[in-house]
Amino acid sequence: MQQVAGLVIPLFGLVFLGYLAGRFKRIPLDGLAWLNFFIVYLALPALIFRLLSDTPVSEFANVRFLIATSLGTFLIFVLCFCIAKLARKTDIPTATIQGFAGAYGNIGYMGPPLAIAAFGPEAGVPVALVFCLDNAMHFTLAPTLMAISSKKPQSVLKIVSGIVHKIITHPFILATLAGMGVAWLNQPLPAALNQLLLSLSNAAAPCALFAMGVTAAIRPLKRIPAELGYLIPIKLIVHPLLVYVLVSNIPGVSTLWLHSAVLLAALPSATNVFVIAQQYKVWEERASSAVVLSTLCSIASVTVYLYLATNGFI
Repeated sequence: MQQVAGLVIPLFGLVFLGYLAGRFKRIPLDGLAWLNFFIVYLALPALIFRLLSDTPVSEFANVRFLIATSLGTFLIFVLCFCIAKLARKTDIPTATIQGFAGAYGNIGYMGPPLAIAAFGPEAGVPVALVFCLDNAMHFTLAPTLMAISSKKPQSVLKIVSGIVHKIITHPFILATLAGMGVAWLNQPLPAALNQLLLSLSNAAAPCALFAMGVTAAIRPLKRIPAELGYLIPIKLIVHPLLVYVLVSNIPGVSTLWLHSAVLLAALPSATNVFVIAQQYKVWEERASSAVVLSTLCSIASVTVYLYLATNGFI
């Protein structure tokens, strides 16, 4: 337990410090803009690039692993979408956001720091690959389902071009492709460039987790929607269990890759769930509540999982 506390306290401690700063230092949310830009466009891409550029090329060909993790996330999205649409009789946009709340984890901000701290630098490879496929799926589902439900007709070409643009211009995906390219070339980077990337990588985890805490504080819980009574358990418990079942049945799968995949599935709803809700002006306040409350609950659930994984119970 001491080992797990040594992993969890420094990381979730940064979230807590960010939360305290956001609660007691009344700086407008706009003040996070440049920090978020630094995290998303520089620090985390540098971390992903460095991890992948040092990885043997053969590691990138684990197709069955990627299919299993993406299938798990997609099935959870479908489950939450169907509960919202069929059982609770909501419209497609609302059901879509609820689907994301149950399936779209905070694998960008929390994934790399937690996985690498718990399982070592090698965990960065499955984390980066899962991130790329999951985000490509989310970037495809959101505009497609929103277009289907829209009263304003949109051309298929416009929808497809928007999806492709979001996928190929995302900094994490670009960093993944660049890192894989350098790994394939098997050429060391110049020392000065490598040192710059190292500095950016070292800043990724503290900045991302602190910013997440500040964001949670500035968007406080006003009320707890009834839907969170099943969405949060699905996100924090059902999703990782499903991914565990799917990935553990792959012959010869690495224990490190298995634990990394399950950890990503166990993470709370991503801030992007609120961003997408805000973009389409649907379920906004409740999406914000889903992000904040699932993050708070994940402190306990992720700690339990890390304890079980690092002590050989799983």
